[in-house]
Amino acid sequence: MDITKLEPTQLWTIFNRITKIPRPSRKEEKIIEYIEQFAAEHNLQIEKDTANNILVSKPASPGMENKKTVILQSHLDMVCEKHNHLNFNFMTDPIPAYIDGNYIKTHGTTLGADDGIGIAASLAILQSDNIPHGPIQCLFTTDEETGLNGARELDPKFLAKADILINLDSEELGEFCIGCAGGKNTRGIFKYKTIETPGNHYWFEVKIDKLIGGHSGSDIHLGRGNANKIITRYLWTLNKETPIQLATINGGNLHNAIPREANAIIGIPIKDREKAIITLNTLQAVLSEEYEQTDKNVRLAIETVSQPQTCLDQEDARKILNTIYALPHGVISMSHKIEGMVETSTNLASVKMTENNTITITTSQRSSSETLKTDICNQIQACFTLAGASVEFSDGYPGWKPNTDSEILKIAGNIYEKMFGKPINVTVIHAGLECGLFLEKKNSLDVISCGPTINDAHSPEEKIDITTVGQWWKFLIELLKTIPS
Repeated sequence: MDITKLEPTQLWTIFNRITKIPRPSRKEEKIIEYIEQFAAEHNLQIEKDTANNILVSKPASPGMENKKTVILQSHLDMVCEKHNHLNFNFMTDPIPAYIDGNYIKTHGTTLGADDGIGIAASLAILQSDNIPHGPIQCLFTTDEETGLNGARELDPKFLAKADILINLDSEELGEFCIGCAGGKNTRGIFKYKTIETPGNHYWFEVKIDKLIGGHSGSDIHLGRGNANKIITRYLWTLNKETPIQLATINGGNLHNAIPREANAIIGIPIKDREKAIITLNTLQAVLSEEYEQTDKNVRLAIETVSQPQTCLDQEDARKILNTIYALPHGVISMSHKIEGMVETSTNLASVKMTENNTITITTSQRSSSETLKTDICNQIQACFTLAGASVEFSDGYPGWKPNTDSEILKIAGNIYEKMFGKPINVTVIHAGLECGLFLEKKNSLDVISCGPTINDAHSPEEKIDITTVGQWWKFLIELLKTIPS
């Protein structure tokens, strides 16, 4: 079945078009052009600020001019993750979305339903001439996935007329978010020396793949494997059996994704070749048991390679491997205020070898407490400092403090329960949302976040539940009808 034949057809037709438009973070030019053309075709007022955020405004339906002004907000960029073996260019290639049962999926890449479905819903509402509503503005922000940078640099005048902001970036139908964690990235930069590779060594590449990965906020508590931690566990264990020579090590891509794949090229004395295989097989069995419930397909593999010309100096390699092995990953603490919510976490996101003999280790910290966020960042910094690395921090972003007295939350809850016969689930999430930054610019905004069900965001297994999209759409239409004066 063609995606554009799904109901509601206007939303799915736009979503299908969006999947054909490349939109990596900081490279949103093509999706911006599409929205500009869309606004022109439908005679809608459009504004753009210096950060390329876009505000499209639509007048109220006749007789609803006195309703409060609502902003429907979504972000333009998408996480660009793919399986390493896949030949796919996110800068040029369309996402090959397809229907599989009750889901929209794609082939080995992220789908971009986060937040393409929010963009599609906003544009479908702007396009429609039969949805009653008060004054509407649709805000499309840039560079959300790399640090909420579009929202941080948003021109405050874009919020001037709004009373209510509905963020369309949540990922579970029936969950209404009213708060989120703040976040910050901490990077350790190592400079290393190289030596000529010794003779009489067996050189091989060790790989880890088949991990699920996922969102470093919403999935961090699920106990999935981290490719950087596992490959270092192998190297560290093997080094206890026989001295290793480290030529390369790389793993992970994005700060907000749990790394799924990693690889390293190493050499060991030829006489110890069997130790590499025995250590791998032993660890594979251990991992299969440890991750039986959370990442059962985890796979380690060895492949013989040609001898490289150089490898890392032994002391530098030791410092780097010890640092990766020692760095924490996962949940640091759970909330004592909200049962079942992660309070503080850290993601050992990527290990990258770059030019000029540099290895950069990127980590990402999140917490609903500003002081605990600072504390875990300081702990990561201490690990890097002990190993002699230089340390850099991102700007970070604030958390979103919950407002349990929100008027729009109560209205949304009543509508949802009336439509679906069950109460909403009010949540505070561990992932980052742009709402805290909007409230810094205008603290009188009444803000909630909602969305249809998206599974495995930020990973090549990302998929969106078709049924929930239709239900969410009907809810949004009813909510817009019910906005108070």
